[in-house]
Amino acid sequence: MTLPSASAEKVLRILVVDDSAFMRRAIESILATQPGIAVAGVAADGIEAVQRALELRPDVITMDVEMPRLDGVGAVREIMQAVPTPIVMLSTKTTTGAETTLRALDAGAVNFVAKPGPLSADLASLGDALRAAILAASEARVRRRPASLGVVPEESPERRAPPHDNMPAAHLIVIGASSGGPPALAELVSRLPAGLGAAVLIVQHLPAGFTAALAHRLDTISALPVAEAVDGEALHAGRILVAPGGVHTLVGRDRRLHFNEAPPVHGVRPSIDVTLDSATQVFGRNACVAILTGMGRDGAEGAARLQAAGGKVFTQDEASSLIYGMPRAANERTPSAMQAGPAQLGDWLAQVFPQIGVR
Repeated sequence: MTLPSASAEKVLRILVVDDSAFMRRAIESILATQPGIAVAGVAADGIEAVQRALELRPDVITMDVEMPRLDGVGAVREIMQAVPTPIVMLSTKTTTGAETTLRALDAGAVNFVAKPGPLSADLASLGDALRAAILAASEARVRRRPASLGVVPEESPERRAPPHDNMPAAHLIVIGASSGGPPALAELVSRLPAGLGAAVLIVQHLPAGFTAALAHRLDTISALPVAEAVDGEALHAGRILVAPGGVHTLVGRDRRLHFNEAPPVHGVRPSIDVTLDSATQVFGRNACVAILTGMGRDGAEGAARLQAAGGKVFTQDEASSLIYGMPRAANERTPSAMQAGPAQLGDWLAQVFPQIGVR
C-alpha cells in the first residue's frame, strides 16, 4: 500500500484523545518523532474531545475507545455532526474491542490501529502504524453525518430467508474494500436479495480478529447468511463469506477457499488482487468484482485480468468514497467499469447473475 507523505509545507495537527495520562504522554512522545506531524492538543474523555475538536480544528484525531463520561464511539458521532474530522481509533485486540471499533467506523471514524500494551517494546512498535494511519486518514473525504447514520440495526428475522441447500456456486461475486469499507459494505450487502444466484466473497483490509466481528455485523443486516470464511470451505450460492484477516484467501479449482501466509501484496494481507487472480482462473466470465473505497491500488490489476476473461467490474464512485484510491486505480485499468454508490452497486450486483428460488 502506497501511503501519502506529509509535505514539508504541511504539518498535520493532531488531537490526542485518551483517558490514560500515561497513554496520552506516550502517544505525544511517539508523534513528536514523526516528521510532518505535530500534536495540537490532548483530551481525557469524549466530552472534552468534542470541545477540543471545535476549538482546535485539528487535521486528524486519534481516539481511544473506552473512556468515561462519553466513550470513543459516542465522541466520533458527535464530532462527525459538529465538526467533521478524520479520526483514527486506538483499539484493543479483543472481540469486544473489534466490535466497538467497527461501531466507530460505522459512526464515521476513518481508520484504526491496535492499541499496544504498556511495555516499551509495544509502544515503540506503534509509531510506524500510527503514522501510516494518520497520513491515510488525512486524505479522507469526511462529511457531516446525521446522528441516524452509522447505527447498524438489530437483526430482523422476518427479512432473513432460509439458506439455499448447499447449492455449489456456479457464479462468484468478489467485493474488495479498505479504508471506509465497513459502512460501505453494510450499505451494499443490505441490498443483496435472498435469491442471489452467486456466492459472495468479501476481502476487506482488516487484521486478524476483526474480520469475524465484521462478518457478524453484516449478518445482522443481510437477507443472506454471512460468516467469516474457514480454510477449505466450499463456495455456495446465496452465501456471503468474509476473508479472514492476516492471511491471503485463494479460490481453488475445487471451488473451495484456501488460505496461505505468503508475504503481503501491496502491503496488505489479505490482498484483493491475490483473491481475484485465483477467482478469475476458476470462474472466468462467471465472476464479477466490486472495488470499494480504500487507499492504494489493491484490486486494480486483478479487476483488469477478470475483465479480460469476460467478467464484469464495478467500482464505488468518487462522491461516496471515503478514500477514492482503489476505485480510481481500478477505473484506470478498466475504464468501462460501472461506477455508483454502495447501494446502487448492491442493486446492480443482484442482477448480474440469474437469481435462484428460495424454498
